Amino acid sequence: MKDKNILVVGLGVSGIACIKGLDKLGAHIFVYDESPKEKCTEKLQELKEIEASYFFGNDEIDKINFDTIDLAIKSPGIKYEVPIIKTLIEKNIKVVSDIEAAYKITDATIVSITGTNGKTTTTTLIGEIVKESRKKYKVTGNIGSGMFYDSINSDEEDVLVAEVSSFQLAGTIDYKPHIAVITNITPDHMDFHHTYENYIDAKFRNVANQDEDDYAILNYEDKIVMGFIDKIKAKKIFFSSERILDEGIYVYDEKIMYSRDGKKEFIININDIFIPGKHNLENVMCAVGAALSLGISTQTIANVLKNFKGVEHRLEFCAEFNGVKFYNDSKGTNPDASIKAIQGIEKPIILIAGGYDKDSSYDEFIKSFDDKVKSLILLGQTADKIEACARSYGFTDIYRVENMDEAVKECFERSVEGDNVVLSPACASWGMYPNYEVRGRDFKERVNYYGGNSTKAK
Repeated sequence: MKDKNILVVGLGVSGIACIKGLDKLGAHIFVYDESPKEKCTEKLQELKEIEASYFFGNDEIDKINFDTIDLAIKSPGIKYEVPIIKTLIEKNIKVVSDIEAAYKITDATIVSITGTNGKTTTTTLIGEIVKESRKKYKVTGNIGSGMFYDSINSDEEDVLVAEVSSFQLAGTIDYKPHIAVITNITPDHMDFHHTYENYIDAKFRNVANQDEDDYAILNYEDKIVMGFIDKIKAKKIFFSSERILDEGIYVYDEKIMYSRDGKKEFIININDIFIPGKHNLENVMCAVGAALSLGISTQTIANVLKNFKGVEHRLEFCAEFNGVKFYNDSKGTNPDASIKAIQGIEKPIILIAGGYDKDSSYDEFIKSFDDKVKSLILLGQTADKIEACARSYGFTDIYRVENMDEAVKECFERSVEGDNVVLSPACASWGMYPNYEVRGRDFKERVNYYGGNSTKAK
């Protein structure tokens, strides 16, 4: 990309990483962000040593000389309907995501993890296993410095363990990871993709360009995934938490086993795995498949699985006060993720839910309450929608609050010994918080505040 004119669209985390990377490569950098310049002061300060031409807001789109632009790299969350992207497409300028651009410039081995749920845990776990194996590696994508920047700072000996989203995959053309993981696919981000079919197509791009020398780690129990396996050319490693597989990774007699070419290999006893829940068992299986594809020994894999404590904001145990346990599952940004959280925690549960509306359906989410959820605390844009759905199924123990402080206070007032309080919003954080991490940390701070000061605290 040396001496090429590259337009970076969006001054988010990935956009800033791309700008830093392009500067290292010697590209001519142009940057557009829809926000006013005064709202980007901190970001511009971070980039002050880099020579670039900046444009802000829709009024400045006409100031860009599109005839000179060779390529546009789009930040993942920017929709294709916004004026800048529509203009680029109309002018036949190629618009790609950061992971597509990263793939084009690296010789590193890419392990690419996607799926509706489980991406972060699986990616982090694979990273820990690769680290234990003494291979050079970087955990990247939605985690860390951004895949484009990490690609520039890697060589062919590196393993790039990348969490990739449907937003990023939608902007790929030739992207071809050596190892691709699809944890599961359920409806999500309809506000971005508009149809479930478009969302599925984006996820499929994780494996679409692979060939016979590559590996695809796939969920045997996912009907959507199994619906397109005939299109996958890579070596397939299936995993299942429901049945014994002739070929693949499965559970038999409380043990994770791997069968291949008529041979069976013991990986680990499931009771030795630290992180709880069926969904985490499936995340572990994904990681096992990826690690085996990298040639990592079963002993190394087992050593990590015995000690891996999980990731922040995913069914994270926070505290216990007077026999009431508090769990932070702020990473539960869609109904299916929150269903898995409910399945992974013992009853009775006081559940905090609600947030940004991604045009999700909450029927299955409410059905999963069964007799496990005793109270529902609602906040955010989706509160009305979730409450209406809950009442339609006869669930009425519902309390409305304005913010996280009120939500946690309500939980302390209503909980009794033996209860489990779970923040698992089933919604994105936008509108109330910049991301799920800030939301989760706010929850934990409120829990510790009220736990430390409440008469209920030990």
